Amino acid sequence: MKIFLTSVGNFGIFSGSVFTRISRKQVRSGELIRQMYRVGVDSLSVVNLCALFIGLVLVLQTSSLLARFGAEGQVATIVGAAFVREIGPVFAAIMFAGRVGTGVAAEIGSMVVTEQVDAYRAFGLDPVAKLALPRVMAMTVMLPALTAISCLVGITGGYLLAYAETGVPGGIYLDKALAAVTPIDVLGCLSKGAIFGLLIGLIATYSGFSAPRTTEGVGEATTRSMVNSVLVVLVADLILTKFFMLIG
Repeated sequence: MKIFLTSVGNFGIFSGSVFTRISRKQVRSGELIRQMYRVGVDSLSVVNLCALFIGLVLVLQTSSLLARFGAEGQVATIVGAAFVREIGPVFAAIMFAGRVGTGVAAEIGSMVVTEQVDAYRAFGLDPVAKLALPRVMAMTVMLPALTAISCLVGITGGYLLAYAETGVPGGIYLDKALAAVTPIDVLGCLSKGAIFGLLIGLIATYSGFSAPRTTEGVGEATTRSMVNSVLVVLVADLILTKFFMLIG
C-alpha cells in the first residue's frame, strides 16, 4: 500500500508539473505538430481496422439475437448508440495506449537509461517541457479525432454487413443509426476521447521518466504504461458514463 500511495503521489506531482508548463505555453508549435502527426495520423490504420471488425462482429451478434424476436431492423440503433457511447471511445483508447502509449514510455525510458535526460538537465533544458509536454498535448488533441473516425468506420462496417446479412436498406440503416445518437452522446464521445488521451499521455510519459536505469527497466516501463493506461481508462469511462447519463 505504501508503494502504491507513493507512486500515486509521484504521478500527481508529475502531472502538476506538466499542467504548469502547459499554462506557461512552454511547447514549440513545430514539435507539437510533429507529435500530433506521429501519434494521430500514424495510428489511423490500426484504430480503424479494429473499429471495422468490431462493427462487423457487433452486427453478427446483435442480428442473430434480434432475429429471435423479429427485430432485425433495430440492428442499426444498437450499433449506432453502442459505438458512439462506449465502443468507439474505449476501444480507440485501448488501441491508442497499446500503440502510442507504450512507444512513448519506451522512448523516454530509453533516454533515461542512456542518460540523455540527464544531458538535457546538464545543458539547462527542461526535459518535461521538451519531452513530456508536446506528447501529452498531442495525445489529448488527436485521440478525440481518432475516436470520431473510428465510430464512423465501425458504423459503416456494420452497415455493410447488415445489408449483406439482413438486407436492411442503407437509408433506413443510417436513419436509425443517426436517430439513436443524441448531441449529449456526441459530446460524451469527444470528451471521453480528450480525457482518455490526456490520461494515457500522462501515464506513458511518467512511466518513461520513472523507468529504472537498466535495460529491463525499459520493458517494465512499457508494460506498466499499458496496464495502468487500460485500468485508468476503464475507471474513467465508468465515471464519465455516469456523469453524461445524469446530464442527459
